[in-house]
Amino acid sequence: MATNEKTKITVQTTIAAPLEKTWAFWTDPLHIVKWNSPSEDWHTPTAENDLQAGGKFLSRMEAKDGSFGFDFWGIYDEVIPNERIAYTIGDGRKAEIIFSSTGETTSITETFEAENENPVEMQQDGWQAILENFKTYTESHH
Repeated sequence: MATNEKTKITVQTTIAAPLEKTWAFWTDPLHIVKWNSPSEDWHTPTAENDLQAGGKFLSRMEAKDGSFGFDFWGIYDEVIPNERIAYTIGDGRKAEIIFSSTGETTSITETFEAENENPVEMQQDGWQAILENFKTYTESHH
């Protein structure tokens, strides 16, 4: 039986940094190019981010050996500064990011619709790895 209900995947991490800093590091292309990769073999040479409803974002992700690369892009549906980002990925999948703070720490929870080409576990591991890379980067830069 075919269904249009997409599998949703959630990844989450808590960063030892205040909300404003976490938001800035997450959304500023100057920072995005530094943390947006799942492993040491990957990098993001360029990023663009028009952070508003209807605005477009694009991250160019490439293997460092030049063997493979792709554009990860989408359009923002809603942006509530320091709180929530909702967007539609270029292939039509929906995603949402929630920022919540306790003052000293900030939690990021990302929920996204899975694509059908790769196993769900692989997608979850990939997004989680990028999130952990973000955490490491944000905590080590003042």
